[in-house]
Amino acid sequence: MSVRRARGPLQRVQRSSRELQAQVEALRAESAAPAPGQRKALSQRCIQLKKLVDENTDALHNLKKADEPAPVGNYNRRKEEEEKLLLKLSQQLQKLVLVLDQDDVTTNYAVDEEHQKDPQTEDENEEEDESEDEESSEEEDSEEADDDDKLLDDPNVKECIAVGNFSAQQEEDLTFTKGEVLLIHDKKVDGWWVAENSKGERGLVPRTYLAVHYEDADSQEQSEEHIEVVDETADGTEIKKRTDSHWSAVRRAITENDTVEVLTTIGAVPAGFRQSTLFQLLEEGNQFRSSHFLQPELTPSQLAFKDLVWNSEKNTIYPRPTRISLIVTLCSCKMIPLPGVSIQVLSRHVRLCLFDGNQVLSNIHTVRATWQPKNPQMWTFSPRVTGILPSLLDGDCFVRSNSLSSDVGILFELGITYIRNATGERGELSCGWAFLKLFTSNGMPVPSKMYELLLNGGTPYERGVEVDPSISRRGSSVFHQFITLKKQPVLVVKLRSLSAQSKDILNLLPETLIGSMCYIHILIFYRQILGDALLKDSISMQSADLIFNPILATFPQLMDEPDLMDALRVCYLRGVQLHLMCQDFQIVCKI
Repeated sequence: MSVRRARGPLQRVQRSSRELQAQVEALRAESAAPAPGQRKALSQRCIQLKKLVDENTDALHNLKKADEPAPVGNYNRRKEEEEKLLLKLSQQLQKLVLVLDQDDVTTNYAVDEEHQKDPQTEDENEEEDESEDEESSEEEDSEEADDDDKLLDDPNVKECIAVGNFSAQQEEDLTFTKGEVLLIHDKKVDGWWVAENSKGERGLVPRTYLAVHYEDADSQEQSEEHIEVVDETADGTEIKKRTDSHWSAVRRAITENDTVEVLTTIGAVPAGFRQSTLFQLLEEGNQFRSSHFLQPELTPSQLAFKDLVWNSEKNTIYPRPTRISLIVTLCSCKMIPLPGVSIQVLSRHVRLCLFDGNQVLSNIHTVRATWQPKNPQMWTFSPRVTGILPSLLDGDCFVRSNSLSSDVGILFELGITYIRNATGERGELSCGWAFLKLFTSNGMPVPSKMYELLLNGGTPYERGVEVDPSISRRGSSVFHQFITLKKQPVLVVKLRSLSAQSKDILNLLPETLIGSMCYIHILIFYRQILGDALLKDSISMQSADLIFNPILATFPQLMDEPDLMDALRVCYLRGVQLHLMCQDFQIVCKI
Protein backbone atom coordinates (compact mmCIF):
# COMPACT_ATOMS: atom_id res chain seq x y z
CA MET A 1 0.00 0.00 0.00
CA SER A 2 1.38 3.36 -1.06
CA VAL A 3 1.54 6.11 1.49
CA ARG A 4 0.85 9.66 0.30
CA ARG A 5 3.57 12.06 1.40
CA ALA A 6 2.35 14.97 3.50
CA ARG A 7 2.64 18.42 2.02
CA GLY A 8 5.26 20.75 3.43
CA PRO A 9 4.52 24.31 4.64
CA LEU A 10 5.68 25.87 1.36
CA GLN A 11 3.49 23.52 -0.69
CA ARG A 12 0.46 24.40 1.42
CA VAL A 13 1.07 28.12 0.88
CA GLN A 14 1.52 27.54 -2.86
CA ARG A 15 -1.75 25.60 -3.07
CA SER A 16 -3.59 28.38 -1.20
CA SER A 17 -2.07 30.94 -3.59
CA ARG A 18 -3.34 29.04 -6.65
CA GLU A 19 -6.83 28.88 -5.17
CA LEU A 20 -6.75 32.60 -4.40
CA GLN A 21 -5.49 33.36 -7.91
CA ALA A 22 -8.45 31.49 -9.41
CA GLN A 23 -10.88 33.41 -7.20
CA VAL A 24 -9.28 36.76 -8.12
CA GLU A 25 -9.48 35.99 -11.85
CA ALA A 26 -13.14 35.01 -11.51
CA LEU A 27 -13.87 38.19 -9.55
CA ARG A 28 -12.12 40.38 -12.14
CA ALA A 29 -14.19 38.74 -14.88
CA GLU A 30 -17.42 39.50 -13.00
CA SER A 31 -16.31 43.08 -12.31
CA ALA A 32 -15.64 43.83 -15.99
CA ALA A 33 -19.39 44.34 -16.56
CA PRO A 34 -21.11 44.36 -13.15
CA ALA A 35 -24.87 44.14 -12.99
CA PRO A 36 -26.79 47.10 -11.51
CA GLY A 37 -26.56 47.08 -7.73
CA GLN A 38 -23.75 44.52 -7.62
CA ARG A 39 -20.84 46.93 -7.18
CA LYS A 40 -21.08 46.98 -3.40
CA ALA A 41 -21.18 43.18 -3.12
CA LEU A 42 -18.23 42.82 -5.47
CA SER A 43 -16.31 45.41 -3.48
CA GLN A 44 -16.90 43.45 -0.26
CA ARG A 45 -15.66 40.29 -1.94
CA CYS A 46 -12.53 42.18 -3.02
CA ILE A 47 -11.85 43.24 0.56
CA GLN A 48 -12.36 39.71 1.89
CA LEU A 49 -10.10 38.22 -0.77
CA LYS A 50 -7.42 40.81 -0.06
CA LYS A 51 -7.43 39.83 3.63
CA LEU A 52 -6.94 36.18 2.65
CA VAL A 53 -4.09 37.14 0.32
CA ASP A 54 -2.42 39.19 3.06
CA GLU A 55 -2.80 36.31 5.53
CA ASN A 56 -1.19 33.94 3.05
CA THR A 57 1.61 36.47 2.51
CA ASP A 58 2.26 36.64 6.26
CA ALA A 59 2.35 32.85 6.42
CA LEU A 60 4.87 32.84 3.56
CA HIS A 61 7.11 35.36 5.35
CA ASN A 62 7.18 33.15 8.45
CA LEU A 63 8.31 30.05 6.54
CA LYS A 64 11.79 28.67 7.06
CA LYS A 65 13.64 26.08 5.06
CA ALA A 66 14.30 24.07 8.23
CA ASP A 67 10.53 23.58 8.74
CA GLU A 68 10.20 21.47 5.57
CA PRO A 69 9.76 17.73 6.26
CA ALA A 70 11.83 16.92 3.17
CA PRO A 71 14.52 18.79 1.19
CA VAL A 72 13.11 21.35 -1.29
CA GLY A 73 15.15 22.35 -4.33
CA ASN A 74 15.53 26.07 -5.12
CA TYR A 75 13.68 26.92 -1.91
CA ASN A 76 14.53 30.64 -1.89
CA ARG A 77 13.65 31.10 -5.55
CA ARG A 78 10.29 29.35 -5.13
CA LYS A 79 9.53 31.44 -2.07
CA GLU A 80 10.41 34.61 -3.98
CA GLU A 81 8.18 33.65 -6.93
CA GLU A 82 5.33 32.93 -4.55
CA GLU A 83 5.78 36.32 -2.89
CA LYS A 84 5.63 38.06 -6.29
CA LEU A 85 2.40 36.22 -7.15
CA LEU A 86 0.75 37.21 -3.85
CA LEU A 87 1.93 40.80 -4.26
CA LYS A 88 0.41 40.91 -7.74
CA LEU A 89 -2.91 39.55 -6.45
CA SER A 90 -2.95 42.10 -3.63
CA GLN A 91 -2.33 44.99 -6.04
CA GLN A 92 -5.03 43.76 -8.43
CA LEU A 93 -7.60 43.54 -5.65
CA GLN A 94 -6.71 46.94 -4.23
CA LYS A 95 -7.10 48.63 -7.62
CA LEU A 96 -10.30 46.74 -8.30
CA VAL A 97 -11.81 48.10 -5.08
CA LEU A 98 -11.02 51.64 -6.22
CA VAL A 99 -12.58 51.05 -9.63
CA LEU A 100 -15.76 49.57 -8.15
CA ASP A 101 -16.13 52.38 -5.63
CA GLN A 102 -15.18 55.37 -7.80
CA ASP A 103 -18.74 55.88 -9.12
CA ASP A 104 -20.22 55.90 -5.63
CA VAL A 105 -17.71 57.90 -3.60
CA THR A 106 -20.26 60.01 -1.75
CA THR A 107 -22.44 57.03 -0.79
CA ASN A 108 -19.60 54.84 0.43
CA TYR A 109 -17.33 57.36 2.13
CA ALA A 110 -19.23 60.57 2.92
CA VAL A 111 -21.32 58.92 5.62
CA ASP A 112 -20.32 59.91 9.13
CA GLU A 113 -19.12 57.01 11.22
CA GLU A 114 -20.12 58.84 14.40
CA HIS A 115 -23.91 58.48 14.02
CA GLN A 116 -26.24 60.57 16.17
CA LYS A 117 -27.96 58.44 18.80
CA ASP A 118 -31.14 59.13 20.79
CA PRO A 119 -31.22 58.44 24.56
CA GLN A 120 -33.24 55.26 24.15
CA THR A 121 -30.72 53.81 21.75
CA GLU A 122 -27.87 54.71 24.10
CA ASP A 123 -29.61 52.94 27.00
CA GLU A 124 -30.08 49.81 24.90
CA ASN A 125 -26.44 49.89 23.86
CA GLU A 126 -25.38 50.11 27.51
CA GLU A 127 -27.25 46.86 28.20
CA GLU A 128 -25.40 44.95 25.49
CA ASP A 129 -23.11 42.18 26.69
CA GLU A 130 -19.32 42.30 26.52
CA SER A 131 -19.14 39.80 23.66
CA GLU A 132 -20.88 42.21 21.30
CA ASP A 133 -18.44 44.96 22.35
CA GLU A 134 -15.54 42.71 21.51
CA GLU A 135 -16.99 41.92 18.08
CA SER A 136 -17.49 45.60 17.29
CA SER A 137 -13.96 46.42 18.39
CA GLU A 138 -12.63 43.68 16.09
CA GLU A 139 -14.59 45.17 13.19
CA GLU A 140 -13.18 48.63 13.94
CA ASP A 141 -9.66 47.22 14.04
CA SER A 142 -10.27 45.58 10.67
CA GLU A 143 -11.50 48.86 9.18
CA GLU A 144 -8.48 50.69 10.56
CA ALA A 145 -6.19 48.06 9.02
CA ASP A 146 -7.83 48.62 5.63
CA ASP A 147 -7.38 52.38 6.04
CA ASP A 148 -3.71 51.87 6.90
CA ASP A 149 -3.23 49.74 3.80
CA LYS A 150 -4.81 52.39 1.56
CA LEU A 151 -2.87 55.17 3.26
CA LEU A 152 0.36 53.33 2.50
CA ASP A 153 -0.33 53.77 -1.24
CA ASP A 154 -1.08 57.47 -0.84
CA PRO A 155 1.51 59.40 -2.93
CA ASN A 156 1.78 61.98 -0.14
CA VAL A 157 3.03 59.35 2.35
CA LYS A 158 6.82 59.20 1.90
CA GLU A 159 8.14 57.60 5.11
CA CYS A 160 7.55 53.89 5.74
CA ILE A 161 8.79 51.46 8.36
CA ALA A 162 9.93 47.90 7.59
CA VAL A 163 7.82 45.17 9.17
CA GLY A 164 10.35 42.43 8.38
CA ASN A 165 13.88 41.72 7.22
CA PHE A 166 14.61 41.70 3.48
CA SER A 167 17.77 40.60 1.66
CA ALA A 168 18.49 41.93 -1.83
CA GLN A 169 17.85 39.37 -4.59
CA GLN A 170 18.98 41.56 -7.50
CA GLU A 171 21.63 44.27 -7.89
CA GLU A 172 19.00 47.03 -7.90
CA ASP A 173 17.30 45.77 -4.70
CA LEU A 174 17.86 47.40 -1.28
CA THR A 175 18.55 45.31 1.84
CA PHE A 176 16.87 46.43 5.08
CA THR A 177 15.99 45.15 8.55
CA LYS A 178 12.81 45.14 10.58
CA GLY A 179 12.05 48.51 12.19
CA GLU A 180 14.20 50.49 9.76
CA VAL A 181 12.63 53.72 8.45
CA LEU A 182 12.81 54.15 4.65
CA LEU A 183 12.16 57.23 2.52
CA ILE A 184 10.03 56.31 -0.52
CA HIS A 185 10.89 58.15 -3.75
CA ASP A 186 8.66 56.30 -6.21
CA LYS A 187 5.66 54.02 -5.63
CA LYS A 188 5.58 51.72 -8.67
CA VAL A 189 2.51 49.85 -9.81
CA ASP A 190 4.25 46.46 -9.78
CA GLY A 191 4.80 46.70 -6.00
CA TRP A 192 8.57 47.25 -6.12
CA TRP A 193 9.11 50.76 -4.75
CA VAL A 194 12.22 52.95 -4.95
CA ALA A 195 13.38 53.63 -1.37
CA GLU A 196 16.33 55.26 0.41
CA ASN A 197 17.73 54.28 3.80
CA SER A 198 19.40 56.48 6.42
CA LYS A 199 22.80 55.94 4.75
CA GLY A 200 21.63 57.45 1.47
CA GLU A 201 21.55 54.08 -0.33
CA ARG A 202 18.74 53.61 -2.85
CA GLY A 203 17.13 50.51 -4.32
CA LEU A 204 13.94 48.57 -4.96
CA VAL A 205 11.96 47.25 -1.98
CA PRO A 206 8.79 45.11 -1.89
CA ARG A 207 5.67 46.96 -0.76
CA THR A 208 4.45 44.03 1.36
CA TYR A 209 7.33 44.56 3.79
CA LEU A 210 6.33 48.16 4.54
CA ALA A 211 3.89 49.98 6.80
CA VAL A 212 3.08 53.64 7.40
CA HIS A 213 5.58 55.29 9.73
CA TYR A 214 4.20 57.64 12.41
CA GLU A 215 6.73 59.89 14.11
CA ASP A 216 4.58 60.32 17.23
CA ALA A 217 1.92 57.80 18.25
CA ASP A 218 0.21 60.30 20.54
CA SER A 219 -0.17 62.83 17.74
CA GLN A 220 -1.57 60.05 15.57
CA GLU A 221 -4.27 59.26 18.10
CA GLN A 222 -5.13 62.92 18.45
CA SER A 223 -5.41 63.19 14.68
CA GLU A 224 -7.74 60.18 14.50
CA GLU A 225 -9.99 61.63 17.19
CA HIS A 226 -10.27 65.05 15.53
CA ILE A 227 -13.85 65.92 14.56
CA GLU A 228 -14.82 68.99 12.55
CA VAL A 229 -18.32 70.58 12.50
CA VAL A 230 -19.23 71.12 8.85
CA ASP A 231 -22.97 71.87 8.91
CA GLU A 232 -26.11 72.09 11.03
CA THR A 233 -29.67 70.96 10.44
CA ALA A 234 -32.74 73.14 10.90
CA ASP A 235 -33.22 72.04 14.51
CA GLY A 236 -29.59 72.70 15.39
CA THR A 237 -28.35 69.11 15.27
CA GLU A 238 -24.69 69.03 14.32
CA ILE A 239 -23.65 67.02 11.27
CA LYS A 240 -20.12 65.84 11.93
CA LYS A 241 -17.57 64.51 9.48
CA ARG A 242 -14.27 62.73 10.02
CA THR A 243 -11.21 64.72 9.01
CA ASP A 244 -8.45 62.43 10.25
CA SER A 245 -5.52 61.61 7.99
CA HIS A 246 -6.76 58.07 7.20
CA TRP A 247 -10.10 59.32 5.97
CA SER A 248 -8.66 62.08 3.79
CA ALA A 249 -6.10 59.72 2.29
CA VAL A 250 -8.72 57.14 1.33
CA ARG A 251 -11.02 59.76 -0.14
CA ARG A 252 -8.16 61.35 -2.09
CA ALA A 253 -7.08 57.98 -3.44
CA ILE A 254 -10.58 57.38 -4.81
CA THR A 255 -11.62 60.81 -6.05
CA GLU A 256 -8.22 61.49 -7.65
CA ASN A 257 -7.83 58.00 -9.10
CA ASP A 258 -5.58 58.28 -12.14
CA THR A 259 -6.97 57.34 -15.54
CA VAL A 260 -4.01 55.08 -16.26
CA GLU A 261 -4.65 53.15 -13.03
CA VAL A 262 -8.21 52.49 -14.14
CA LEU A 263 -7.13 51.42 -17.63
CA THR A 264 -4.46 49.14 -16.15
CA THR A 265 -6.90 47.56 -13.72
CA ILE A 266 -9.43 46.66 -16.41
CA GLY A 267 -6.66 45.28 -18.60
CA ALA A 268 -6.84 48.00 -21.26
CA VAL A 269 -3.10 48.82 -21.11
CA PRO A 270 0.00 47.14 -19.64
CA ALA A 271 1.17 48.16 -16.17
CA GLY A 272 4.18 50.06 -17.54
CA PHE A 273 2.09 52.61 -19.47
CA ARG A 274 1.90 56.14 -18.01
CA GLN A 275 0.60 59.57 -18.81
CA SER A 276 2.95 61.08 -21.39
CA THR A 277 5.59 63.20 -19.62
CA LEU A 278 6.66 65.12 -22.73
CA PHE A 279 3.06 65.80 -23.75
CA GLN A 280 2.37 67.31 -20.33
CA LEU A 281 5.43 69.56 -20.72
CA LEU A 282 4.16 70.74 -24.10
CA GLU A 283 0.77 71.54 -22.60
CA GLU A 284 2.26 73.72 -19.84
CA GLY A 285 3.27 76.56 -22.19
CA ASN A 286 5.75 77.58 -24.88
CA GLN A 287 8.93 76.73 -22.99
CA PHE A 288 9.47 73.43 -24.82
CA ARG A 289 7.99 74.33 -28.21
CA SER A 290 10.01 74.94 -31.38
CA SER A 291 8.78 78.55 -31.61
CA HIS A 292 10.53 79.35 -28.30
CA PHE A 293 13.93 78.03 -29.43
CA LEU A 294 13.66 79.61 -32.88
CA GLN A 295 13.73 83.12 -31.46
CA PRO A 296 17.20 84.76 -31.52
CA GLU A 297 18.97 84.64 -28.16
CA LEU A 298 20.46 87.77 -26.59
CA THR A 299 23.86 88.05 -24.93
CA PRO A 300 24.04 88.59 -21.13
CA SER A 301 24.40 92.36 -21.72
CA GLN A 302 21.11 92.37 -23.67
CA LEU A 303 22.80 94.62 -26.27
CA ALA A 304 23.50 92.07 -29.00
CA PHE A 305 22.36 88.69 -30.31
CA LYS A 306 24.29 85.66 -29.11
CA ASP A 307 23.48 83.27 -31.97
CA LEU A 308 22.86 85.81 -34.76
CA VAL A 309 25.91 87.72 -36.03
CA TRP A 310 26.17 89.44 -39.42
CA ASN A 311 29.05 88.73 -41.83
CA SER A 312 29.40 91.87 -43.94
CA GLU A 313 31.98 90.28 -46.26
CA LYS A 314 29.73 87.42 -47.36
CA ASN A 315 26.55 89.43 -46.84
CA THR A 316 24.98 86.73 -44.67
CA ILE A 317 24.89 85.55 -41.06
CA TYR A 318 27.87 83.78 -39.52
CA PRO A 319 27.59 79.99 -39.16
CA ARG A 320 27.76 78.82 -35.53
CA PRO A 321 29.25 75.34 -34.90
CA THR A 322 27.91 73.58 -31.80
CA ARG A 323 29.06 70.72 -29.59
CA ILE A 324 26.13 68.56 -30.72
CA SER A 325 25.24 68.67 -34.40
CA LEU A 326 23.95 65.45 -35.90
CA ILE A 327 21.12 63.72 -37.72
CA VAL A 328 19.16 60.93 -36.05
CA THR A 329 16.90 58.67 -38.10
CA LEU A 330 13.96 56.85 -36.53
CA CYS A 331 13.87 53.43 -38.19
CA SER A 332 11.26 51.30 -36.42
CA CYS A 333 9.70 50.22 -33.13
CA LYS A 334 9.34 46.50 -32.45
CA MET A 335 7.17 44.44 -30.09
CA ILE A 336 5.16 47.41 -28.78
CA PRO A 337 2.38 46.02 -26.52
CA LEU A 338 -1.15 46.31 -27.87
CA PRO A 339 -3.86 48.08 -25.84
CA GLY A 340 -7.06 46.22 -24.99
CA VAL A 341 -10.33 46.41 -26.90
CA SER A 342 -11.83 48.90 -24.44
CA ILE A 343 -9.85 51.78 -25.97
CA GLN A 344 -9.36 52.80 -29.59
CA VAL A 345 -5.92 54.01 -30.69
CA LEU A 346 -6.12 57.16 -32.82
CA SER A 347 -2.42 57.67 -33.60
CA ARG A 348 1.07 56.42 -32.73
CA HIS A 349 4.09 58.69 -32.46
CA VAL A 350 7.53 59.27 -30.94
CA ARG A 351 8.49 62.46 -29.11
CA LEU A 352 12.19 63.25 -28.75
CA CYS A 353 14.27 65.94 -27.03
CA LEU A 354 17.66 66.51 -25.45
CA PHE A 355 17.80 65.33 -21.84
CA ASP A 356 20.52 65.16 -19.16
CA GLY A 357 18.76 62.84 -16.74
CA ASN A 358 17.20 65.71 -14.77
CA GLN A 359 15.71 68.23 -17.20
CA VAL A 360 14.74 68.74 -20.82
CA LEU A 361 17.34 70.87 -22.65
CA SER A 362 15.64 71.53 -26.00
CA ASN A 363 12.31 71.72 -27.73
CA ILE A 364 10.19 68.57 -27.93
CA HIS A 365 9.86 67.26 -31.49
CA THR A 366 7.13 64.82 -32.59
CA VAL A 367 7.29 62.21 -35.38
CA ARG A 368 4.19 60.27 -36.43
CA ALA A 369 4.52 56.49 -36.86
CA THR A 370 2.73 54.21 -39.33
CA TRP A 371 1.72 50.59 -38.86
CA GLN A 372 0.06 47.71 -40.70
CA PRO A 373 -2.98 45.80 -39.38
CA LYS A 374 -1.16 42.53 -40.07
CA ASN A 375 1.63 43.51 -37.66
CA PRO A 376 0.34 46.17 -35.23
CA GLN A 377 3.27 45.67 -32.83
CA MET A 378 5.67 47.09 -35.44
CA TRP A 379 5.86 50.86 -35.94
CA THR A 380 7.65 52.33 -38.96
CA PHE A 381 8.66 55.81 -40.12
CA SER A 382 9.26 57.58 -43.43
CA PRO A 383 12.82 58.93 -43.67
CA ARG A 384 13.58 61.71 -46.16
CA VAL A 385 10.03 62.93 -46.71
CA THR A 386 9.57 64.67 -50.05
CA GLY A 387 6.69 66.05 -52.11
CA ILE A 388 3.31 66.38 -50.47
CA LEU A 389 3.93 63.85 -47.69
CA PRO A 390 3.30 65.37 -44.21
CA SER A 391 6.39 66.51 -42.35
CA LEU A 392 5.08 64.70 -39.24
CA LEU A 393 6.08 61.43 -40.93
CA ASP A 394 9.70 62.48 -41.47
CA GLY A 395 11.96 60.15 -39.49
CA ASP A 396 15.09 62.18 -40.30
CA CYS A 397 15.63 64.73 -37.51
CA PHE A 398 18.46 67.20 -36.98
CA VAL A 399 19.69 67.75 -33.42
CA ARG A 400 21.71 70.79 -32.29
CA SER A 401 22.88 71.88 -28.86
CA ASN A 402 25.81 73.53 -27.07
CA SER A 403 25.12 71.77 -23.76
CA LEU A 404 28.32 70.96 -21.83
CA SER A 405 26.69 68.28 -19.68
CA SER A 406 28.54 64.96 -19.72
CA ASP A 407 25.22 63.11 -19.39
CA VAL A 408 23.41 64.79 -22.27
CA GLY A 409 21.58 62.50 -24.66
CA ILE A 410 18.40 62.06 -26.67
CA LEU A 411 15.24 61.05 -24.83
CA PHE A 412 12.71 59.11 -26.91
CA GLU A 413 9.14 58.66 -25.63
CA LEU A 414 6.75 56.43 -27.53
CA GLY A 415 3.11 57.46 -27.23
CA ILE A 416 -0.42 56.84 -28.42
CA THR A 417 -3.48 59.07 -28.52
CA TYR A 418 -6.63 57.16 -27.69
CA ILE A 419 -10.35 57.37 -27.12
CA ARG A 420 -12.08 55.26 -24.48
CA ASN A 421 -15.04 53.42 -25.99
CA ALA A 422 -17.20 53.43 -22.86
CA THR A 423 -16.89 57.10 -21.93
CA GLY A 424 -15.59 58.85 -25.06
CA GLU A 425 -12.68 60.20 -23.00
CA ARG A 426 -9.58 61.17 -25.03
CA GLY A 427 -6.00 61.25 -23.86
CA GLU A 428 -2.38 60.41 -24.53
CA LEU A 429 -0.34 57.60 -22.98
CA SER A 430 3.34 56.80 -22.97
CA CYS A 431 4.13 53.28 -24.21
CA GLY A 432 7.71 53.43 -22.93
CA TRP A 433 10.86 55.50 -23.23
CA ALA A 434 14.51 55.11 -24.14
CA PHE A 435 17.61 57.24 -23.63
CA LEU A 436 20.61 57.39 -25.97
CA LYS A 437 23.64 59.03 -24.36
CA LEU A 438 25.61 61.05 -26.92
CA PHE A 439 29.03 61.02 -25.21
CA THR A 440 31.15 58.28 -23.68
CA SER A 441 32.64 58.39 -20.19
CA ASN A 442 35.84 60.00 -21.55
CA GLY A 443 33.90 62.75 -23.35
CA MET A 444 34.11 61.35 -26.88
CA PRO A 445 31.00 61.35 -29.14
CA VAL A 446 29.33 57.98 -29.50
CA PRO A 447 29.88 56.35 -32.92
CA SER A 448 27.48 56.93 -35.79
CA LYS A 449 25.71 53.61 -36.26
CA MET A 450 22.44 51.75 -35.75
CA TYR A 451 21.20 51.43 -32.14
CA GLU A 452 18.56 49.08 -30.72
CA LEU A 453 17.28 50.71 -27.53
CA LEU A 454 15.27 48.64 -25.04
CA LEU A 455 12.21 50.55 -23.88
CA ASN A 456 11.59 51.26 -20.20
CA GLY A 457 8.16 51.58 -18.62
CA GLY A 458 6.96 54.36 -16.35
CA THR A 459 8.31 57.89 -16.77
CA PRO A 460 11.87 59.05 -17.58
CA TYR A 461 12.28 59.81 -13.87
CA GLU A 462 11.53 56.22 -12.84
CA ARG A 463 13.97 53.33 -12.89
CA GLY A 464 13.35 49.59 -13.00
CA VAL A 465 9.80 49.78 -14.42
CA GLU A 466 9.04 47.40 -17.27
CA VAL A 467 6.65 48.25 -20.10
CA ASP A 468 4.86 44.91 -19.75
CA PRO A 469 5.65 43.13 -16.44
CA SER A 470 4.13 39.92 -17.82
CA ILE A 471 7.29 39.64 -19.94
CA SER A 472 9.68 40.29 -17.09
CA ARG A 473 13.39 40.86 -17.58
CA ARG A 474 14.02 39.78 -14.00
CA GLY A 475 15.03 36.16 -14.14
CA SER A 476 17.52 33.86 -12.48
CA SER A 477 18.63 31.88 -15.54
CA VAL A 478 20.52 33.12 -18.58
CA PHE A 479 18.20 31.13 -20.84
CA HIS A 480 15.15 32.94 -19.41
CA GLN A 481 16.76 36.32 -20.01
CA PHE A 482 17.71 35.34 -23.58
CA ILE A 483 14.16 34.24 -24.42
CA THR A 484 12.46 37.29 -22.89
CA LEU A 485 14.95 39.64 -24.54
CA LYS A 486 13.48 38.84 -27.95
CA LYS A 487 10.03 39.76 -26.69
CA GLN A 488 11.03 43.11 -25.22
CA PRO A 489 9.83 46.35 -26.92
CA VAL A 490 12.69 47.98 -28.83
CA LEU A 491 13.26 51.31 -30.60
CA VAL A 492 15.67 51.19 -33.55
CA VAL A 493 17.42 54.47 -34.40
CA LYS A 494 20.46 55.45 -36.46
CA LEU A 495 22.94 58.24 -35.82
CA ARG A 496 24.25 59.61 -39.10
CA SER A 497 27.57 61.35 -39.58
CA LEU A 498 27.42 64.76 -41.26
CA SER A 499 29.01 65.65 -44.55
CA ALA A 500 30.72 69.01 -44.99
CA GLN A 501 27.67 70.39 -46.79
CA SER A 502 25.31 69.18 -44.07
CA LYS A 503 27.47 70.80 -41.37
CA ASP A 504 27.42 74.14 -43.19
CA ILE A 505 23.63 73.97 -43.44
CA LEU A 506 23.04 73.04 -39.79
CA ASN A 507 25.45 75.70 -38.54
CA LEU A 508 23.11 78.42 -39.84
CA LEU A 509 20.40 77.31 -37.38
CA PRO A 510 20.00 78.34 -33.71
CA GLU A 511 22.36 76.77 -31.18
CA THR A 512 19.65 74.60 -29.63
CA LEU A 513 16.92 73.10 -31.82
CA ILE A 514 15.46 69.76 -32.92
CA GLY A 515 13.37 69.50 -36.06
CA SER A 516 12.58 67.71 -39.29
CA MET A 517 15.11 67.62 -42.12
CA CYS A 518 12.36 68.08 -44.73
CA TYR A 519 11.85 71.77 -43.84
CA ILE A 520 15.39 72.72 -42.84
CA HIS A 521 15.78 74.98 -45.93
CA ILE A 522 12.75 77.01 -44.84
CA LEU A 523 14.33 77.51 -41.41
CA ILE A 524 17.56 78.73 -42.98
CA PHE A 525 15.59 81.09 -45.25
CA TYR A 526 13.83 82.48 -42.17
CA ARG A 527 17.18 82.98 -40.40
CA GLN A 528 18.51 84.88 -43.40
CA ILE A 529 15.48 87.20 -43.40
CA LEU A 530 15.93 87.62 -39.63
CA GLY A 531 19.55 88.64 -40.13
CA ASP A 532 18.60 91.13 -42.83
CA ALA A 533 15.91 92.78 -40.72
CA LEU A 534 17.69 92.83 -37.33
CA LEU A 535 21.31 93.35 -38.41
CA LYS A 536 21.86 94.35 -42.03
CA ASP A 537 18.98 96.83 -42.45
CA SER A 538 19.04 98.08 -38.86
CA ILE A 539 19.89 101.79 -38.49
CA SER A 540 21.91 101.08 -35.34
CA MET A 541 22.16 98.39 -32.69
CA GLN A 542 20.88 100.87 -30.09
CA SER A 543 17.70 101.59 -32.03
CA ALA A 544 14.53 100.50 -30.27
CA ASP A 545 12.12 101.30 -33.10
CA LEU A 546 9.49 98.68 -33.92
CA ILE A 547 10.14 96.58 -37.02
CA PHE A 548 7.15 95.89 -39.25
CA ASN A 549 7.66 92.41 -40.73
CA PRO A 550 4.69 89.98 -40.82
CA ILE A 551 6.94 87.05 -41.75
CA LEU A 552 9.21 87.42 -38.73
CA ALA A 553 6.24 88.02 -36.45
CA THR A 554 4.28 84.91 -37.44
CA PHE A 555 6.79 82.32 -38.67
CA PRO A 556 7.87 80.97 -35.24
CA GLN A 557 4.23 80.14 -34.47
CA LEU A 558 4.02 78.15 -37.72
CA MET A 559 6.61 75.74 -36.32
CA ASP A 560 3.96 74.52 -33.89
CA GLU A 561 1.42 73.93 -36.70
CA PRO A 562 2.57 70.99 -38.89
CA ASP A 563 -0.19 71.48 -41.48
CA LEU A 564 0.79 75.10 -42.12
CA MET A 565 4.46 74.12 -42.29
CA ASP A 566 3.59 71.53 -44.94
CA ALA A 567 1.72 74.13 -46.99
CA LEU A 568 4.64 76.54 -46.68
CA ARG A 569 7.09 73.80 -47.60
CA VAL A 570 5.15 72.96 -50.77
CA CYS A 571 5.01 76.64 -51.78
CA TYR A 572 8.75 77.00 -51.13
CA LEU A 573 9.56 73.97 -53.29
CA ARG A 574 7.35 75.25 -56.09
CA GLY A 575 9.02 78.66 -55.85
CA VAL A 576 12.45 77.06 -56.10
CA GLN A 577 11.35 75.05 -59.12
CA LEU A 578 9.88 78.14 -60.76
CA HIS A 579 13.10 80.06 -60.09
CA LEU A 580 15.16 77.31 -61.70
CA MET A 581 12.81 77.23 -64.69
CA CYS A 582 13.21 80.99 -65.14
CA GLN A 583 16.98 80.68 -65.03
CA ASP A 584 16.89 77.94 -67.66
CA PHE A 585 14.58 80.07 -69.81
CA GLN A 586 16.96 83.05 -69.61
CA ILE A 587 19.89 80.86 -70.61
CA VAL A 588 17.96 79.51 -73.60
CA CYS A 589 16.99 83.04 -74.68
CA LYS A 590 20.62 84.19 -74.58
CA ILE A 591 21.67 81.28 -76.75
